Amino acid sequence: MQKVSIIIPVFNEKKTLETILERVAVASTLDFEKEIIIVDDFSTDRSRELLLELQKKHAFRLEFHEQNFGKGRALCTGFAIASGDIILIQDADLEYNPANWIDLLIEFKKPETQVVFGSRNIHPERRGYTSCILGVKILTVAINLLYGSKLTDSYTCYKCFRKACLDGLKLESDKFEIEVELTTKFLKKGYFIKEVAISYNPRKFEEGKKIAWRDGMLGLWAIFRYWF
Repeated sequence: MQKVSIIIPVFNEKKTLETILERVAVASTLDFEKEIIIVDDFSTDRSRELLLELQKKHAFRLEFHEQNFGKGRALCTGFAIASGDIILIQDADLEYNPANWIDLLIEFKKPETQVVFGSRNIHPERRGYTSCILGVKILTVAINLLYGSKLTDSYTCYKCFRKACLDGLKLESDKFEIEVELTTKFLKKGYFIKEVAISYNPRKFEEGKKIAWRDGMLGLWAIFRYWF
C-alpha cells in the first residue's frame, strides 16, 4: 500500500489546532496509508503544550524547532523525515479544508502524475482579500511568463507531489518563498503541475493570518533568482 505524508507546519496556531487535527484525522486519503507530521516552528502561544496533549488523542509525529525560522524551514524538516510515497502540505489554520484531499490524491492513481496543486482561483466560489488575490496573480503570471507554465495559483498551500520529486532540489527557503521555490524548481525539472479546484476560507489578519506584502516582494525576487 502506498502512503501519503501530510506535513503540517505550525507557528502560534493554538486557537485552531484541535479543530484542524480533528478534520485531518477523519479526512479520506482514498486507499493511501496516512502519515501525519507536525513541525512546530518555536510557537510562543502554548501551541507546543497543546500539541503534546493532542498526541494522546491523535496519532502524529511531532517535531520541534528550537527557534523560529519560518514556514519553509518547517516544511523542509517535515520533508526530511516523511516516509510516504506522496507528500501533501496542510496549513494548521482553517483556511484549507482537508475534505479537498480526495480531489488531489485521486490524480495520483494515474502513474504519470507527479505534482498536483489545489487552486483557489478555479473554484466557482473564489474567495480571498483583494490585495492577496492580486498579489498571487502577479506572482503566478510572472512564473508563467518565465517558466512557460499555465498555473492559476502558485501560492496555494495545497501542494501535493511524489516524494521522488524532491530529489536533488536542495531547497533553501526558510519563509513563505518556499511556495515559489517548490513551484519553480518543479517546473525547471520538467514536471507538469496539474491543478484541481479547492475551497478556501480566508481568515482575518487579526485572527492570525501571517503572510504580508513583504512576503510577496520576497516571492517576486525569488522567482527571478531561481530563473537565473
